[in-house]
Amino acid sequence: MAMDSNLYGTYTILKREIKRTVKIVNQVVWPPIISTLLYSFVFGLSLGQRIKDIDGVPYLEFLIPGLIIMSVIDNSYGEGSSSLFISKFMNAIQEMLVAPLSSLEIVVGYLGGSVLRGIIIGNLIFAISYFILGITIKHVFLYFLVMLLVSLIFSSIGLMIALWAETFDHLAILSTFFITPLIFFGGVFHSVSMLPDAIRQVSLYNPLFYIIDVFRYSMTGHSDGPVLSGILIVSAIAALFFGLALWMFSKGKYLRQ
Repeated sequence: MAMDSNLYGTYTILKREIKRTVKIVNQVVWPPIISTLLYSFVFGLSLGQRIKDIDGVPYLEFLIPGLIIMSVIDNSYGEGSSSLFISKFMNAIQEMLVAPLSSLEIVVGYLGGSVLRGIIIGNLIFAISYFILGITIKHVFLYFLVMLLVSLIFSSIGLMIALWAETFDHLAILSTFFITPLIFFGGVFHSVSMLPDAIRQVSLYNPLFYIIDVFRYSMTGHSDGPVLSGILIVSAIAALFFGLALWMFSKGKYLRQ
């Protein structure tokens, strides 16, 4: 009975997160789709005229995987950070803390909604790219695996930031000053093989490079680095941040101030 009750509680949190996303669908679905189409149009017409292909991959086909994963990251982080922070801000989290739910079950509920939002947005963008641009997937299992891991990583980071944040402005700090620069330097719009040697070596220390590179391989069959190493690195990062998010939530330091 206890297990059924706890599972139902986790499901209830997940259901609430999904309903929240549905209510703000115009804020979370259309902006990333429109942004991706604009990026594809602008870069496809400008850089695409000068860079016909990268290692045999047409530039637009090379670009789309980076744009998809960028939207997955943005939506997973946005849902994970804003949902928990609003619960803290409205003091709704206090009722959840006294419910017969463990920290793991609450965290899984929150992260489940964030991961689901990231995956849905990413696949909507892929579907549009498929019908309009003819973009396909070379390795379907790897495509979904990487998308799931990336959603988990940034949902967990969003949860951690929401636990720490005291104002809404704090939620944007990580995204503005860390995530966005790392994404752009991680190879969304270019191959690291096109960079000078010194900058290319620095890029190898950017975790976003491995995320984008492995995901691009799943769609195009092209990668700048070893695919297996990239998968292991992405998996390790996902496990690390999930563990950190769970640890911070179980400590409850920022929840009970």
